[in-house]
Amino acid sequence: MNAISDIQAGKGLTRALAEQARALRLSDIPETVRSWARQCVLDYVGCGIAGASDELTVILLAEMQENGGKEAASLLVHAGRLPVGPAAIVNGAAAHALDFDDVNLAMPGHPSVAILPALLALAEERGSSGADVLTAFVAGYELQCRIGRTISPGHYDVLGFHSTATVGSFGAAAACAHLMGLDADRFAAALGIAATQAAGLKSMFGTMCKPLHAGKAAYHGVLAAKLAARGFTSRTDAIECAQGFARTHSPDFNPDRAFDTPPSGWWIANNLFKYHASCYMTHAAIEAARKLREQHGFSPDQVEKIDVRLEESCDRICNIASPVTGLEAKFSLRLTTAMGLAGVDTSRLSTYSEAVAADPVLIGLRDKVSLSFQLGIPSTFTEIALSLRDGSKLIAQHDSGVPATDVEQQGKRLETKFAAIVDPVLGTDKAARLIADIGRLDSLADVRGITGNCQR
Repeated sequence: MNAISDIQAGKGLTRALAEQARALRLSDIPETVRSWARQCVLDYVGCGIAGASDELTVILLAEMQENGGKEAASLLVHAGRLPVGPAAIVNGAAAHALDFDDVNLAMPGHPSVAILPALLALAEERGSSGADVLTAFVAGYELQCRIGRTISPGHYDVLGFHSTATVGSFGAAAACAHLMGLDADRFAAALGIAATQAAGLKSMFGTMCKPLHAGKAAYHGVLAAKLAARGFTSRTDAIECAQGFARTHSPDFNPDRAFDTPPSGWWIANNLFKYHASCYMTHAAIEAARKLREQHGFSPDQVEKIDVRLEESCDRICNIASPVTGLEAKFSLRLTTAMGLAGVDTSRLSTYSEAVAADPVLIGLRDKVSLSFQLGIPSTFTEIALSLRDGSKLIAQHDSGVPATDVEQQGKRLETKFAAIVDPVLGTDKAARLIADIGRLDSLADVRGITGNCQR
């Protein structure tokens, strides 16, 4: 029985999604989809290693270490081990600290960073194989995208919930429940336990709380699965019931959307990787600005006016007008557009700093940016109309919401990104071993070889 007919038979959305996720096997996953999954793992690990020394990660690590407990799971970069839940919080926050990790608009949010910190920590504790981890990851990924679609767009765009934190909790719970082999009742209970924990506010963007959301989603998920395995009870219709997750967290809940089928058949094939270390909704503006600069070769002092046309929801996501810190700079459309026009390397982690935010040339460009927020265009689309002092008018557009069509080429680009951010932390030899091991993830007998290589 498929998920749609399960609902028609009276099982309900939560139970149908649970049964669909728990039934997934490695043999069901095409090789191209496995490649996408391995690329997600590589990108998560790279972003986590790069973000492990961030101040917010260090603060969280100190707090988690104070509580002690079973040394079950490795930390990214840092020596020592923590219980599975605390390790998931620290590693998840580290991987989201730089806002350089992947995106899926079906959630909408950051899919891998909610699932993998929990899943890899649990797999390390259990000595799980790479094949089991990859299958569980895809199961959790697909489920969280399906839930995200049932509550979109109101959950994120209108009410202001951060879907990485909320919807991501379900993805982590499903992945962990799959890895543990929970039966249908306990799998559904795990989703219910995740539902009552899920939280996270978009108003926290630009603060340390946004990366914390990713870590807490991972923690909520693994806790939900572990509690369910012990017989902890929950409603097994927690997503769709009256006063359940969906009806309290969205003004436009539509359970039928859970079973929409993407063109490729898999939501993970719509994954979007980031090559600028800033909020994803700034990427189209950066790319359009870069096109203008590369095609026309003007200098910043020649710019008279910068008109940026984009979708209205971006106003509530990344419109910090006058950023002061590096973290705020990641959520400033005006400043990141200025960076693109000035030729600043927006892929470099060091770009997002107080010094860059205070740069007089960038501030001069930033203050010439006029943002026009409109309805009816994709949230990932931006058009820039540039007016120069000599009277020239230049226009460029970009849509950053189009997934790659060449998965092999995408893999090479991600390996380049990984080396650029991991080599300075762990060295070229260890970075190369991680690339190789993750590239053959589904043939590894034990994932602890990967997690162990993530430390100095």
